[in-house]
Order: sequence, then C-alpha cells, then structure tokens
Amino acid sequence: MYYMALATDYDGTLAEDGRVGEDTIAALERLRRSGRRLILVTGRQLDDLERVFPRLDLFERVVAENGALLYRPGDREELLLAEKPPEPFIDRLRRLGVRPLSVGRAIVATWEPNETVVLEAIRAQGLELQITFNKGAVMILPPGVNKASGLAAALREMELSAHNVVGVGDAENDHAFLDACGCAVAVANALDALKREVDFVTAAPRGAGVAELSDRLVATDLADLRIKRHEIPLGMMEDGRACTLPPRGESLLLAGRSGGGKSTLTTAFLERLSDCGFQFCVVDPEGDYEAFEGATVVGDGDRPPTVAQVLSLLRRADHNVIVNALAIPLADRPSFFIDLLLELQQMRARTARPHWIVVDEAHHVLPAVRGPAVAAMPQDPTRMLLITVHPDQLLPTVLERLDKLIAVGPSADETVAGFCRTIGVEPPQAAQLRQPGAAILWCRENGECQTLVTTIEPRGERKRHIRKYAKGRLGEDKSFYFRGPTGTLNLRAHNLDMFVQIAEGVDDATWLHHLRAGDYSRWIRDAIKDDELAGIVAEVERRDAYGADESRSSIRRAIEERYTGPAD
Repeated sequence: MYYMALATDYDGTLAEDGRVGEDTIAALERLRRSGRRLILVTGRQLDDLERVFPRLDLFERVVAENGALLYRPGDREELLLAEKPPEPFIDRLRRLGVRPLSVGRAIVATWEPNETVVLEAIRAQGLELQITFNKGAVMILPPGVNKASGLAAALREMELSAHNVVGVGDAENDHAFLDACGCAVAVANALDALKREVDFVTAAPRGAGVAELSDRLVATDLADLRIKRHEIPLGMMEDGRACTLPPRGESLLLAGRSGGGKSTLTTAFLERLSDCGFQFCVVDPEGDYEAFEGATVVGDGDRPPTVAQVLSLLRRADHNVIVNALAIPLADRPSFFIDLLLELQQMRARTARPHWIVVDEAHHVLPAVRGPAVAAMPQDPTRMLLITVHPDQLLPTVLERLDKLIAVGPSADETVAGFCRTIGVEPPQAAQLRQPGAAILWCRENGECQTLVTTIEPRGERKRHIRKYAKGRLGEDKSFYFRGPTGTLNLRAHNLDMFVQIAEGVDDATWLHHLRAGDYSRWIRDAIKDDELAGIVAEVERRDAYGADESRSSIRRAIEERYTGPAD
C-alpha cells in the first residue's frame, strides 16, 4: 500500500451546506477498515465544526482554522500552531464595522467585500498578517500559516510523509495543501483554477466525489494513476526523452565495473530523492557515502551500526539514513542486512517509508548462496536500488524480481548480456547497444535496451570523493600496506592522509621498494579510483633519478593539491 492516508477539506468537499451524507460517512469507514488513516483539513473553527459534524471520531487528526490549530479527536487534545492577531487589531476591525467577524484560537475571519477594510487595518497598524480567501470567506492569519503547514504538523505526529497522502479539496485555500500531497484531487464542483492544478478530478461533486475517491483508493491504491510531478529523473534517452522513475517506484539494479560511474549516478540519485522529499535508507558496506550531506550516518569504521539506531532515525519522515557497515565483519553482513530489511519491510507496511532502500555492494549482503536472505527479500522489491560490480554474485532469486537494469561503464553491453544470462533470458541484440561507453537501461517488461545519453550529475560528488579518500576509512581490502622488501612490515594506510603520514616515517628501503614496483600508482588507480592522480604518481615512479626524499615530496604534493587541501 502506497497511499496511507486521505486528507480532505470539509465545506464544499466532504460536506454540502455544512452537512456530511451517510453514504460519504460509510465510504470513509470502508477506507479506515482498509488500514488507511483520515485527516480533516478545514478553515472552520473547531467549536463550529463540532456543532455541525458529530463524526470527528473518524479522523485521526483535524487541522482547523486553516492550519492554525491541530486537534486530536482521540484524546480531545488541541495544539495551537499560530498566534492570534493582536487584540488592538481585532478591536479596530470591530470599530470599523466589519461584520460578520469571528475570532477563533488564532484565526480572524469575515466575508467579502470586507477584505479592503481588513487590508487597510493591517497596514495602519504595521502588522505582518496574511489574507486567505475561500469562496467568499476572508481569513486573517500570521504569514506562512495555511492548510499545508497545518497538514505538515499533523503528519509529523502521525509519522507519515506527504508523498503517501491523497488530498482532496474544492477552493482557493486548498491549493497549498493539495500541492504538498503525493496525489492531489479536486471534487467535480471545485473551482476551475483548482481543477487545472490537481492530478485528477472526481466525476461526482462534494461528498459523493470523496466517496468515489475513497472506494477507488481501497480498490486500486490509485496504482493506475501516473503522477508526473513527482517522478524522479535518471537522465536523457538518445531520442531526447527524459528517463524518470515513477514516484511509486520500481526495483533497479545498477551494475558495472569499478570506476564506471556507479557511485556518481547513485550520489546524484540520492540528491534528487532528498530534493523531492523522498526518504531513503542506504546500506553502505564500504563507507562510500559517509560524507553525503543529506543524511545521518550510523556506524563507522570502528563502531558497527545497529538496527535500532536506524529505525529510530527513520521514524521522522524527513530523516534519511546511511548505514555504514564497514565495522561489521564480511561474514556477518548478510545476517545484519536480513534483520534490517525485515524491520524496514514492517515499517513500510505501517508508513510506506522509507521510500527507497539503496544497497551498495549488494553482493556483500545478498551473496549468491541460498539462505535466509531468500525468504527475507520481498516478492515485489519495489523502490529498491541494488548496486554491484558482480551481478552474477547476487542471489538469482533477487535478480529475477528486478524491473530494470542500469549498466554503466565502458563494458555496459557486456554487463547487460551477463545479467540476462544469469536470469535465463535472451540478451538483447548488439545492434540495440548503439553508443559504446554510455549507460544502458534494460527493462524486464519488454526486454529492450535504451541508451542513456546523459545521466544525472551529482552536486556533491567531488566533495564526497575528497572526504572519503582523504579522511575516511577504507576497508582492509582497499587500504595500502607498507610491507617492505622482505615483507616483514604490515603498516596499513586506510586513507590518503594516513598514507602520507606513514610514507614520511618509513625507512628509505621500504619506500623505494614500493615505488620501483609501481605499487603507489596501482593502489591509487584501483582503490582510490583517481586515474589522473595515478598518472602523476606513475610518472614519479618512472623517474630513476628521483631518490627517496624527492619522490616522497613529489607524491605528497600531488596528493595534498587534490585531496588534503580541498578536504580541509
């Protein structure tokens, strides 16, 4: 289930002439029985609403006074979300003969054409207040207070994301809160300006339209509705069309050789998810994403993460989490991942979050051996991105459940062919792969390949790269080891800073042994993945005239110019 809640306006949407019909109430009850939750979002004052509508118990939260008041019908608790305009302003409106005039907990309201007098009173007293219209009603509130801000407060308490909410309304003051929802709906009687902005319009007006929407939600979860405004970009196709993922998500595999661009594309993808307000959880076995700025990192090279830490952070819909599993022994990573995945699946059943689960080095946690992971993987791994150099080392049962493959790097065509052989389908014809070196998108639905001429570029890739390799903690298999000509040393450099420090302290024989063997440039090319720096270091290694002191200082300067300085 993707849409977990329905947020509805009251007057003109749920109600007609202030009353809600029995058929509409019955539809809301059916919606609740489906496991979904109800939120009422109205411009009315709470006392007035309770007089005309005795069934507030249907709703888990009521946003009243156009976003200024949050009410919990279950325990009758109220939370004021804004301050009432000052009494001298209200007294001035009364003296000016503004009638009718109602004053709520925070809202002051009247009717057209009093907005002119209200605006003059605001200017005369130098107040920072805003006027909102609702089919003739004139509502005065502090700036920034509207139905969208009130709905956001309700969703924080309910631990839901607006992406998983369907909103329905009919008038001017519904624009903001509908735009915030994952799916925006207008009833048939809504203002034309609102109808033009929403994702779809019901066939029936008012309460009958809400009942229509409720039953459609129960029957289909609106799976047949494509909402382009929330689609997630991946790049551009060779025919000029944008390549995007639907907000409801798909299951993807990102594969290719080391240095082929997997981390770059993943970082850009995470940035776009963050920009769009989608929550993600990244399982990061090698600490590659610890410098990503849009998420909280759990675990590091010394302290393993815990499932409880991850779940605690994910309770807030605006928190993204990077699970750094570097300190978890390789043999224990699959069982940790299974435990985490089971908890995330339960969380998704309650909240539809996290919206995306991203698994880097997926062959570490889903190795190609049968075991508990087979049962743990969902039958439909929607909104999962698995990343690996070795698709053939992943569980075949996992590969068979994926919707799309993105292959990157110079051997992308070989990656696609190998993937297809692993899952037992016919590889695409070579003629389909027209641009060597470009990323290739393979779709299970039709077995076709398309070329991504351009892929989304990350804003923070260079910064991430610098921090990871200069200050981070590389795994044992990617660290540099100063062993010396006799192999008696075992000095580990787990990042470039440590490499420079150890290089300054080792004896000349050890330094020159690795220099003449080309070990430094090889490590930088293979583990640091910086071909340009590797080329500079290789040039130093080839200069026989350089002794230990000259070669040390040359390599140190090259590293500091590219990493140590920018990282600091």
